[in-house]
Amino acid sequence: MRGLVRLNEGPVIPGPPFPVTNVTGFRDPYVFQTPQLDHVANSTTGIWYTVISGGIHGQGPSQFLFRQYDADYRDWEYLGQWWHEAANSSWGDGTWAGRWGFNFEVGNVFTLNDEGYSNSSDAEFFTTLGAEWSEVPIIPQVSQFREMLWASGNVSNSPNGSVHFEPTMAGKLDWGVFAYAAAGKLLPATSQASVHSGTTVDRFIIYLWLTNDNFGTSAFPTVQQGWSSTLTTVRELSRGTISNVMNDYLVAGPASWRIASQDKSAGTVELVTLNQTIAREVRAAFVSNATRTITEPGRTISASASGYGNASSNDLNFAQSPSSKFFMLTTTIHFPAVARNATDLKAGLKILSSEYESTSIYYQFANESLIIDRSNSSAAAATTPGILSNNEAGRLRLFNIASGSANGSSSIESLALTVVVDNSVVEVYANDRFVLSTWVWSWYDESTEISFLHEGSVAVRFDDVVVYEGLVDAWPARP
Repeated sequence: MRGLVRLNEGPVIPGPPFPVTNVTGFRDPYVFQTPQLDHVANSTTGIWYTVISGGIHGQGPSQFLFRQYDADYRDWEYLGQWWHEAANSSWGDGTWAGRWGFNFEVGNVFTLNDEGYSNSSDAEFFTTLGAEWSEVPIIPQVSQFREMLWASGNVSNSPNGSVHFEPTMAGKLDWGVFAYAAAGKLLPATSQASVHSGTTVDRFIIYLWLTNDNFGTSAFPTVQQGWSSTLTTVRELSRGTISNVMNDYLVAGPASWRIASQDKSAGTVELVTLNQTIAREVRAAFVSNATRTITEPGRTISASASGYGNASSNDLNFAQSPSSKFFMLTTTIHFPAVARNATDLKAGLKILSSEYESTSIYYQFANESLIIDRSNSSAAAATTPGILSNNEAGRLRLFNIASGSANGSSSIESLALTVVVDNSVVEVYANDRFVLSTWVWSWYDESTEISFLHEGSVAVRFDDVVVYEGLVDAWPARP
């Protein structure tokens, strides 16, 4: 490599700082700058920081913070465990953010406001992290479970110079069991991509690794396919706001949101959370490059349907469906107030369908979950051990939104869905704050039909479903 000068010295951070020696991990350095941390840590403006993920045996997971010490980046000053959690603890009861586990991995640190990446005074600290944990008996060097999480919080300093991060909200970056190892980058407004798309704000973009061999602990299907895993669709992150939320039991925490402000006269609150949406360039490409665009008219469905009941198939089936397994679809589902207590209600879509197999995506209030039902996703699962057919699910609370009238009435927040299907990979985005990615391994070529899904006696209303077929060839020059 031209211009490379090999230094006659070892790694700039060779290992855990003294006296931290009994670590569960010390890896995945992430380098960043932030004026907010400069101020809190009394640092020179524009200095660089490195956060290293890991943990300490018997104590719990940690993020270790270092600060640039010299101009050549060869020496780094240890600022302490800027974030530490007790071993195998959780955020609240674990409903919204899983478990912190025993070891942190792949930590990213950045600041966001409502538009995206920002160093402004109103920006908040966020971190994404992988949490590793196992059930007993513990097998050395093997983690049964990995969860890709995010947290936002406050940063403070101590008299000894150490800096501390304290979460105020936390959640799952992706609810998919095998969605992990998120990698984030600052994408400035001056970048070629932003200039080309006309984006005038800095953004923090991120993507995840979607493994399909249980993080290397399963033999199938790596040997059969000769490769392992894929990357999810690129997302952009921002601080999200949910306005005019009724101040009722549903807003209580700790959760993946927090109350930012309160209007006592109206009985409402404003919530903040992490927003994550498909990167605008990617979404625009899915739309503009579609080989076919299908619009299925919206409708209200009130009778039980499909495989769950006896409604007419004419109420459920699409007039047209994609001819391939590469598409993005969008729709919004509206629920009446009585739906919140309807424990039998399931509403959503059935995709990748034929007489042999299908995948169901639906929301149910019974446990406030979006579910991808994979029990019939792959006809090959019946004869091929290793093709998973268990459901994937994630928690999403739909709040009560004030109607604006003087009598204090409200309605249930609508469910806005974007579903990306890339052959065997399905990604479900909801309400700009929820993502669930998984594999479905649809087998038959003719399994391309889409239909509405409804179970229960409570009516729901679907907006038009728009399907953009074709997606984009991300690697056109690949042999």
